Amino acid sequence: MSVRQADPVTSGRAARGTLRRAVRLLDVDPRRFALAVVLGTLALGCAVALAAVSAWLIARASQMPPVLQLSVATVAVRAFGIGRGLLRYLERLVSHDVALRGMATLRTTLYARLAAGSPQALLAVRRGDLLARVGTDVDAVGDVVVRGLLPAAVAATLGVGTSVAMALFWPPAGAALAACLLAAGVLAPWLAARGARTAEARGAAARGRMSATSLGVLDDAGPLAVSGRLPGELDALRAADADLARATDAGAGPAALATLIGQLAVGVAVLAALVTGVPAVGAGLLAPVELAVVVLTPLAAFEATALLPAAAVQVQRSRAAAARVLALLDAAAEPGVGDAAGPGRTAAARQTPATAAGTVGSPALVADGLVCGWPGRPPAVRGVDLVLAPGTRLAVAGPSGEGKTTLLLTLAGLLPPVAGSLTLDGTPLTALPRDEVVRDVVVTGEDAHVFGTTVLENLRVARGDVTPDEAADALRRAGLGPWLAGLPDGLETLVGSDARTVSGGERRRLLLARALLADAPLLLVDEPAEHLDAATADAVLDELWHAPATRGGTARGVVVVSHRLAPLAAADEVLWLAGGQVAARGTHARLAAHVPGYREAVRAEMRETS
Repeated sequence: MSVRQADPVTSGRAARGTLRRAVRLLDVDPRRFALAVVLGTLALGCAVALAAVSAWLIARASQMPPVLQLSVATVAVRAFGIGRGLLRYLERLVSHDVALRGMATLRTTLYARLAAGSPQALLAVRRGDLLARVGTDVDAVGDVVVRGLLPAAVAATLGVGTSVAMALFWPPAGAALAACLLAAGVLAPWLAARGARTAEARGAAARGRMSATSLGVLDDAGPLAVSGRLPGELDALRAADADLARATDAGAGPAALATLIGQLAVGVAVLAALVTGVPAVGAGLLAPVELAVVVLTPLAAFEATALLPAAAVQVQRSRAAAARVLALLDAAAEPGVGDAAGPGRTAAARQTPATAAGTVGSPALVADGLVCGWPGRPPAVRGVDLVLAPGTRLAVAGPSGEGKTTLLLTLAGLLPPVAGSLTLDGTPLTALPRDEVVRDVVVTGEDAHVFGTTVLENLRVARGDVTPDEAADALRRAGLGPWLAGLPDGLETLVGSDARTVSGGERRRLLLARALLADAPLLLVDEPAEHLDAATADAVLDELWHAPATRGGTARGVVVVSHRLAPLAAADEVLWLAGGQVAARGTHARLAAHVPGYREAVRAEMRETS
């Protein structure tokens, strides 16, 4: 499964559309942007005026006039020199404020839509690629304001003003300056953009692969080394780096030509002023002092256009980044697969006898003939029928690779059903907004993220108003009471990024404590007893079966995927998966007595713990 990203990146028309959409999502304040343009124009205008006044002052001083005739120009030189630095500083403050506000707005929008949208958008993207999109790509979209749009607006404004001013001194020089500014401000950026378009189309994908592969290597260096896959991952990383280097080289030629055109434009403008100005001085049409002004001013006027090739490159880079960000947003906005039960089956037909009789409380998660699997792959498990309601305790067990985690992700709405029906309170789960599903159903998987912050803030991911006492109680229920007591700063102890500073078992129980603090009445837990000794695992599962009610007083309905079978005696029902289906179901005692596969697993577990 993959998020659609190739077309927006490679298609120029579509990419331009995505950039406009992304810029709108930045929610840029037009007044702040206009202020930044004014300040930037004034800053570079001071540079041009400084060059013009300095040229006049030097040429006039060579004629040794009375000092008082030079006093105004001397003060102007100082004013323009100070004003250039001051106005540039103010422009940077305003423009970066606009860009940073836009990045924050876009990133907030992205997080909100991903949280409320289709979970498949996240499951389809590797963690490193997702990190690149919400990090580097969002920054690149925001950079288009400061490094793309703003320099273009300032250059256009300043170019017109400078050309008009030079034309007032000597029209041929003004016309030549305007033509050269057009070459440096239009042709050079076009060439740079042409090279950057190809480079970014190839480089964006390479950067995404580099981020995904490098993060995977950093996160799973140990398992990759043990399994012998580390050399292959490193080769993939080198290949992505080589692709990025080739993409950069592909845009180097047009970029160099763009720089050459910019420098030639400066020389042609100065030469045109000299060629037309010297005869004009001889004919008395132009004063010698004015000749110095029209010759030297273009040297400063091209300062604005010198930024435009880089601005064009930034626009292309931001366009490619916008395509990747919006591809993720569009994937999150796509509707789920929906109810796969078929048009001829009504909600009443999908009800189990328990729900039809009204014996199950609300909200109830009901699966009927559910088939689970990853899109594009064969189904992992078939024929799942279950009812999870407040107060219900269900367990899912089976050999490795039988689809237990896939079933749990489907029940949580993170994977669409392949077939069958899955409803929450009678409504197909895939038809509900994600925030409504999360309000009633919480899942904690084996790969749920642990943030590089304090223990308390990691627990507040489940609920932002968790108190220290509630956090300590949840950790105790998860079997981490002694661990918490031994932490140097208690709940304020920092946890390394993705739980690098804790063991695997401590990480699992920290995630379990987070799930217990969520206020959802239905709780789905994946392998909470993994990496634990038998006694600790049994104690953790016992606490889970007796999870406290929600703050509203609703008893918890719990589904537990577990490789540890002895604690499943407390479950109301155990689903035994084998051969890609629910091979048997019933109480722990019944399965241990009548199902050979389950009985052998229980005996093997007893031998291991004896």
